[in-house]
Amino acid sequence: MTDNLEREDAAPYPAIIQGGMGIGVSNWTLARAVSRQGQLGVVSGTAIDTVLVRRLQDGDPGGHVRRAMEYFPIPGVCERVLERYFLPSGRRGNQPYAMLAMYRASGAWRGGRSPCSRTSSRCGSPRRGTTASSA
Repeated sequence: MTDNLEREDAAPYPAIIQGGMGIGVSNWTLARAVSRQGQLGVVSGTAIDTVLVRRLQDGDPGGHVRRAMEYFPIPGVCERVLERYFLPSGRRGNQPYAMLAMYRASGAWRGGRSPCSRTSSRCGSPRRGTTASSA
């Protein structure tokens, strides 16, 4: 097996890999400009869940987040996210953002109950050790 550097028909490695900018800091236009020059343009998806719910709470100007959510393969998830976070008129003044629950390695949820708790039907299936009628 030959290395890419040894193959004559292999595409050259990019001279520029634009990175280090994350969603909400940079966007697709910079990545596209770099890619159009034959290089590798990327935008990090770190914290995309937080950016998504904050944009919904700001009223989703332009409707871009809601339009993208229409293509999500599990519609029930999007419906619950919209129901919980979308504010059509946006937040009032300096109203703080509603935060997402954070999962901890210990299995405990910070910020309240797990969305998949025994008494919740949010996940569509009961927790292990329960039946559908007791969930």
